[in-house]
Amino acid sequence: MTVVLRRVNRVLLALAGLLLLVVGGAVLAAALGSSVPSWWPWSGRSDVLLSTADRQRWRDEGWWWPAVIAALGIVVLLALWWLVAQFRRARLAEVLVDTGDGEAALVRGRALEDVMEADATAQEGVARAKVALTGRRAAPRSRVALHLEPYAAPGDALTALSSEALAHARTSTGLPALPTEARLRAVKHRARRVT
Repeated sequence: MTVVLRRVNRVLLALAGLLLLVVGGAVLAAALGSSVPSWWPWSGRSDVLLSTADRQRWRDEGWWWPAVIAALGIVVLLALWWLVAQFRRARLAEVLVDTGDGEAALVRGRALEDVMEADATAQEGVARAKVALTGRRAAPRSRVALHLEPYAAPGDALTALSSEALAHARTSTGLPALPTEARLRAVKHRARRVT
């Protein structure tokens, strides 16, 4: 999903950029007095984008304003969908597990995330953990956020994560590798009173 979203973003941005470049360049060329194609609507310095006649042409038609409002509403909804899609991180719904007999089984992504979170939280010095699976179902990737207790050593926490939680996940799913991005944070705590 992330790769598809990136491609859609690139294509849409490239098309929008190309359109703006062509239109802007042609308007600038016309404003500077350069020659423009005969079909180009603005050919002189005194031309306006919409003349008074163009602006008032459809005003008395009953369908005009509902059509304009509907078209603008669709444009706004598409723009909002695109904006929301930028911030949504695609989580993996299921992981493909090779059963070893030529068949495959599907494991719910959320179930595997919950197990990995429980394994990571059970480690010494980890207050809580959050796991998100991304990528393709045959080649998942994981993002792990570990909230460490004040006394925990980050190196030990990473070693335990790799040798326990991630190793269990790889073994149980039969994956040869599970690329992981780990983020470590210290849990905020109050200072202890010494008496």
